Amino acid sequence: MLKEKIQQLSLGFYQETVANRRHIHQNPELSFQEKNTARFISQKLTDYGIAHQTNIGGNGIVGLVGKASASGKCIALRADMDALPIQETNTHDFVSKIPGVMHACGHDAHTSMLLTAARILKQIEMHLEGQIKLIFQPAEEKLPGGALGMIKAGVLKNPDVQRIVGQHVFPGLEAGLVGFRTGAYMASADEITIRIKGTGGHAAMPDQINDTVLTAAHLIVNLQQVISRFAPPVVPSVLSFGKVIAQGAFNIIPDEVLIQGTFRTFDEAWRVKAKNHIRTITENTVDAAGMEAEVLIEDGYPFLMNEAQTTLIAKEAAIAYLGAEKVIDLDQRMTAEDFAWYSQQIPAAFYRIGTANKAKGINSNLHTSTFDIDEESLLAGPALMAWIAVEQLKNL
Repeated sequence: MLKEKIQQLSLGFYQETVANRRHIHQNPELSFQEKNTARFISQKLTDYGIAHQTNIGGNGIVGLVGKASASGKCIALRADMDALPIQETNTHDFVSKIPGVMHACGHDAHTSMLLTAARILKQIEMHLEGQIKLIFQPAEEKLPGGALGMIKAGVLKNPDVQRIVGQHVFPGLEAGLVGFRTGAYMASADEITIRIKGTGGHAAMPDQINDTVLTAAHLIVNLQQVISRFAPPVVPSVLSFGKVIAQGAFNIIPDEVLIQGTFRTFDEAWRVKAKNHIRTITENTVDAAGMEAEVLIEDGYPFLMNEAQTTLIAKEAAIAYLGAEKVIDLDQRMTAEDFAWYSQQIPAAFYRIGTANKAKGINSNLHTSTFDIDEESLLAGPALMAWIAVEQLKNL
């Protein structure tokens, strides 16, 4: 049977999957800088006999396996390949060679698993009921996101992609488990920068200056109304401020205070309204204090929507491959993912693959200096991607 063939191929390719992951892990590149990673992927695809294009929307690569059908069936699998500006503190023998840069979000695993999935699909190409695009995407971690650039470059066209599937490592699940959620899964994410400008001076003479620091404190509190009084109660929303810079001193009030934060939600209409509220509250609060404000809100990723039928097919494929006891339902997350750009264009399914192993001490969170994966997850991961691709084509 085809499922057993996929399983055998994944087992046979496992050592190279691990080697590919470790090579990428040792040689991380930041968003929009993934030239060496792209060259590595291109060479591997060439070795596997897979036709592909390079430099799509930047450093993106698109491969194609399968055969064109009269019905034009085509689905896509996507992996991201950029790293983060984090200094790795792990001690295994394949730590990052690049100071201050690390694969702390599992993109090295994503890429290696899609490479092996591609190799598996090439081996069973004669059994595919259509075509599969293999999207190796740059710059997931930095706005505006590599997905948007690849979409603008036509990655979902010629042939037209009807569905897209992505997987992401998840340290919240033990290796061997996978998780799915239908509907809105991950939040939109906008970046907020506010500058409060006045005339600072000696802190002992508050009547003669503008207290930019006090106004910044009032503003942060006032902006909580965006969530507590303006947000629809049924729409999850978060407004958080993580950076406040007031470069004064014990006895100096600065001329300017910088505030930066993020707004996240699951409703595009409310998202627009919320940003207008942020601007209005900021301008009114700062104006009342006799100062000026600059508000810059950089539009980030939209919310990620897992289309019902695509997700159901992927989940049922996972149950058939792994067993029902290893497939769980996920909660919504307020984190963001630029896979959302694809999900706003075509039916999509974005699922999680467990990579933790608490017994081995592998359970650090994403985006931390000690993040790692249990490499046992690299055995089932590629095979599951390949099997899901087969089932998606069958059900188009």
